[in-house]
Amino acid sequence: MSIDLSLDRLRRFVQYLPPYTRPTFHIAGTNGKGSVSAILTSILCSSTPSLSVGRYNSPHLVSIHDCISINDSTIDAATYSDARSRIEYLDQVHGTKLSKFELLTLTALSIFEKAKVDVVVLEVGMGGRLDATNIIPDESVIVSALTSVDLDHQSFLGTTVAEIAREKAGIARKGRVFVLGPQKHPEVLEAVQDVIRNIGGELVTSIAVAPHMPCFPHDIRATLPLFGDHQLENLGVALTAISALLTHPSAHINIVKSISPKTISRGIQSVRWPGRLSFHLLPAKPKHGITRPLIVLADGAHNSASSATLGSYITHLLSLADVESPVNLTYILSLSHSPPKTPLQTLTPILPPTLPSQSSLKIHVRIACLRFTPPDEMPWVKSVAPEDLRDAVASLTPEAEIWVADGVVGNQLHHALEWAAKENGDGLVVVAGSLYLVADLYRFLQQEKIKVL
Repeated sequence: MSIDLSLDRLRRFVQYLPPYTRPTFHIAGTNGKGSVSAILTSILCSSTPSLSVGRYNSPHLVSIHDCISINDSTIDAATYSDARSRIEYLDQVHGTKLSKFELLTLTALSIFEKAKVDVVVLEVGMGGRLDATNIIPDESVIVSALTSVDLDHQSFLGTTVAEIAREKAGIARKGRVFVLGPQKHPEVLEAVQDVIRNIGGELVTSIAVAPHMPCFPHDIRATLPLFGDHQLENLGVALTAISALLTHPSAHINIVKSISPKTISRGIQSVRWPGRLSFHLLPAKPKHGITRPLIVLADGAHNSASSATLGSYITHLLSLADVESPVNLTYILSLSHSPPKTPLQTLTPILPPTLPSQSSLKIHVRIACLRFTPPDEMPWVKSVAPEDLRDAVASLTPEAEIWVADGVVGNQLHHALEWAAKENGDGLVVVAGSLYLVADLYRFLQQEKIKVL
């Protein structure tokens, strides 16, 4: 199934809805946009006097409506169903034939507008210029931001990093600050500068994380509870967006007066972002075939850039291991079928695992290849066949022990965890390759009543 990237249907449709007026942070990027959205939301939710904060993430994780939250709590199913039904009814009456993502995006925006939230953090789905979230009016945008740009979704966004950057920078607004995060590819800056200049926006590069922010006389000190060095870059993007909010002439006074060094510090320390270098302890479940406790690292790495981040973090963990004892490292992997991206491109940064410099550590690598459960309302998302995944894995790590799933898709993760638990000794289980596989893990944890921290 193809994706029709266009705002034409939405432009025809929004005239039938109350105007969207919520002050909004709009966040795009290949990698990191979800983390920046999470950090921004946590900072805004920690404000005093308190602000009501709406947030829309893409994609959803466990259920279709968990991508919409108010005050960092997922909206209830009844609220979602009521808003979605109204949007679907109007779509049928006026024959606009909105896509599933367009319906979901308008549902989120209508919920935020009805609730009259003080501020919204809005994450782009794919690209930016023609993404459904870009239907919001210019006057509602407080700050736009672009996190790390890399190759992904080339079939829709362009075949080069520069082309993709131009599409993503298309969320910029005239007279508004556009925050550009750190970039691996130097051509991103020139492409973004060109777009912002033509739109008439104000380009600001993100600050390096430091205790002092120019907009405050006092230092800000906090512990960021997200793992990985890259999260410091994401924090820098979020703090730059906050700084722009506080200092720009278009600042919303009721929001500005609620933010202080103390509330920012509290927000940083409170941020949670499941499925991105997230650790979970899965206790033994002998009745379910899981014969020993498992330490699980879940990460939604789904392209070569995010896999490189995951691979670097695994190398860091290996540097902390006791070199006298062999380490069991089990990967449970599933990938989306997304040409021209190939399994080899996605997996090469993590397989085989890179040992720390001059390390004599012995690693026993095991790899499970499986499918993820198809996500709700995203029929175009397909998983790579486990047999094809096995071929890629075997070419990268010929010495690894490989398990290939078969049978019902919904049970494959459970069977992979059973297989992982059969290995004697301690070790780490890495669930990665797709956020949809991570969603399967969280559904399993919920089913087993295991708390997700």
